[in-house]
Amino acid sequence: MSKLKYQMVIQWSEEDDCFLVGFPDFPGQSWRTHGDTYESAVANGIEALESLIIAYEAAGDPLPEPAFYNAA
Repeated sequence: MSKLKYQMVIQWSEEDDCFLVGFPDFPGQSWRTHGDTYESAVANGIEALESLIIAYEAAGDPLPEPAFYNAA
């Protein structure tokens, strides 16, 4: 999906004993999904992002502008 140009933050949570996945470009979104391994967190994150985009489009809401950072 060419619209997957958004940041995906993956962070280990000691409290939850898993990797949490969030999308900071989407307002009001904190942690959207998780995974027991980093790889499963990535896969679940891609699926969650696709679903989030579909939900925005179905509601007729404009997608947020993705933040871009220049690598040094």
